[in-house]
Amino acid sequence: MNILAIGAHYDDIELGAGGTVAKFIAEGHSVYFLVVTKSNYSDYEGNILRTEEQALSEGRNAATSLGVTELICLNYETKKVKYDYLLIEKINKIIDDLDIEMVITHWDKDVHQDHSAIARATLNAARHVPKILMYQSNWYQTTSFFKGNFYSDISDFIKVKISAIKKHKVEYERRGNSWIDFVKNQNHSCGIKIGVKYAEQFELVKWKI
Repeated sequence: MNILAIGAHYDDIELGAGGTVAKFIAEGHSVYFLVVTKSNYSDYEGNILRTEEQALSEGRNAATSLGVTELICLNYETKKVKYDYLLIEKINKIIDDLDIEMVITHWDKDVHQDHSAIARATLNAARHVPKILMYQSNWYQTTSFFKGNFYSDISDFIKVKISAIKKHKVEYERRGNSWIDFVKNQNHSCGIKIGVKYAEQFELVKWKI
């Protein structure tokens, strides 16, 4: 199966679906990463927190550590992604060119503007894809409720996931171990719900069997 995992920034997929990606790859599936933005960013005072070069290098290292088939970037400006027909068509073309059978993307109600715009565009672009899952990659609260109704047992892949997240050194050094602790605790909590040690949680859009 050809699987396309979509993220706004270079660390999003690893945070929300890294264990599931590793699991699919171990099972022999081909997983492609599509990252929409350059992923560099500054704070509101103009201080650079991550450069384009750092984001790209770390993103490649993380994808390689997971065994991803190919990493594609659309090079949009970070924090400026718009939900429009241009983004829809770009994602649609990649889906067609790679003969994608399953898409993993952001949750469409995510509070981050890049995340929600990309999720909405993906739902349009992947309208003919038979399997679609949405993930959360942050801890930000919103007025909508994430319906985690689809679980993936990643007990055997939690170490691979955490290792991939740590490849994003700039973010890891800035956020510290609390970043990792949050992810592991969240995956452990999801695992308890289905009787395993660690799991990732998704909102199911559709799933053909």
